[in-house]
Amino acid sequence: MLYQRSSALFKEAQEVIPGGVNSPVRAFKGVGGTPVFAKSAKGAYVYDEDGNRFIDYINSWGPMLLGHAYPPVVEAVIERTKLGTSYGMPTEIETEIAELAVSMVPNIDKIRFVNSGTEACMSAIRLARGYTGKDKIIKFSGCYHGHSDSFLIAAGSGASTFGTPNSPGVTQGTAKDTLLANYNDIDNVEELLEANKGGIAAIIIEPVAGNMGCIPPTLGFLEGLRSLSDEHDVLLIFDEVMTGFRLAKGGVQELKGIDADIVCFGKVVGGGLPVGAFAARNEIMNHLAPLGPVYQAGTLSGNPLAMAAGLAMLTAINSDKELFHRLDEKTEYLNDGMSKVLDEYEIVHTINRIGSMISVHFHKDPVVDFKTAANGNNEQFKRFFHSMLKQGVYIAPSAFETWFITDALSYNDLDETIAAVRQFAKEES
Repeated sequence: MLYQRSSALFKEAQEVIPGGVNSPVRAFKGVGGTPVFAKSAKGAYVYDEDGNRFIDYINSWGPMLLGHAYPPVVEAVIERTKLGTSYGMPTEIETEIAELAVSMVPNIDKIRFVNSGTEACMSAIRLARGYTGKDKIIKFSGCYHGHSDSFLIAAGSGASTFGTPNSPGVTQGTAKDTLLANYNDIDNVEELLEANKGGIAAIIIEPVAGNMGCIPPTLGFLEGLRSLSDEHDVLLIFDEVMTGFRLAKGGVQELKGIDADIVCFGKVVGGGLPVGAFAARNEIMNHLAPLGPVYQAGTLSGNPLAMAAGLAMLTAINSDKELFHRLDEKTEYLNDGMSKVLDEYEIVHTINRIGSMISVHFHKDPVVDFKTAANGNNEQFKRFFHSMLKQGVYIAPSAFETWFITDALSYNDLDETIAAVRQFAKEES
């Protein structure tokens, strides 16, 4: 495939945008080469500026559960645009999507909409601290909750060791209130809670991790977090920015039957427009201004175009009783096909899958946390990425990102993807 136009556009972009991109992973630093510039997308495909067509497995990093340019979403945005794009005033559609979301998700009474998953998680932490009167939080190595200062913590070990910032601009004062735990390690969490008794406001977690590849929780892990949170009077926050409305109508809470105290949303809830949200029971949400003392605001929060897109998306999901069954079947089909090919060519690998999230790790052992994910063969992943790209299959340009399956994918698309994996395997053998 030729990428002449993309290459030229990337060169131009670097003159006026840091690194040529507005979000770092798009720069292909993790895999090398020149990023592909998208021009349009429809259904399961994205088309670049050079006219190449790709089967798309990032789907705008998750929102496009029903495919690109899903007609009800597009139509809803067009019609709403005709009425004005923003008012800075309440609108009826905000209540409509809030009522629908609350009806779909277990254990929430109220929801507040913001503009991104980062805002949702940042606000959830502030709310948890304001509600509990405590300062510290526990997060997990390899889980990404946006670029708010509290979450950009890279390292820390031992029961009482504080994390350290992994980005310049994050202060030690901020970092000292973030404790780092190992994903899928309930004993480590218990150690941190015991060493910081009475000081921890919340545990925040991706209940299915998607930022170290797809890593589901091990048996009993989420149940253990719920139990420990109750025992230590700590709020449990599920960051369902990726998983909310994707793995089930009610997200991981519904899928696993475990209640969180605060839930964060993004991606699917906006139908592809910039939307985030956080939700909880009344006694927690009523601490937010203007009802309570915890301040949170946003000029464009509840933007009518975004609310229209989100409402159309959630309405479609809520009315399709077979959607998640179809997504599960397609993901399983892809999993089985890829694994069979990689086994045939004796390529060491592990494939993690849950619902419509999947990732290939070039690692011989189970991948259950950031450490095991990081031990995969990243050089082989780079070759895999570029081989797939060359054959018209676009996967995340990082070994540490999940793939997202869309209902728009046909079984012919899945077979074409499996054939691309076979070509890669031949090249490796």
